[in-house]
Amino acid sequence: MTFAALAYSLCLATALACAVLLTRAYRSSGYRLLFWSAACFWGLTLTNGIAVVDLFVLREHDLYGLRLATGLLSMAVLIYGMAWEADKR
Repeated sequence: MTFAALAYSLCLATALACAVLLTRAYRSSGYRLLFWSAACFWGLTLTNGIAVVDLFVLREHDLYGLRLATGLLSMAVLIYGMAWEADKR
């Protein structure tokens, strides 16, 4: 395994760990901002998974646009959630 593959795999594992921990925290507290953060990190986990597949599994296919779209959608979910929760106060 190359250093790049290891680095991307660690990014995937970190995003997954954050998503799981944020989901567990939301379920125990019910705090809505944790929900939006967890949704964002699930999307970032998907983005990192697509990056690993794109760069190391399917080298002949280019999934760069899909990676950018999932990352953008993940960040948009978090921004929307922050605006939604700020509007409720």
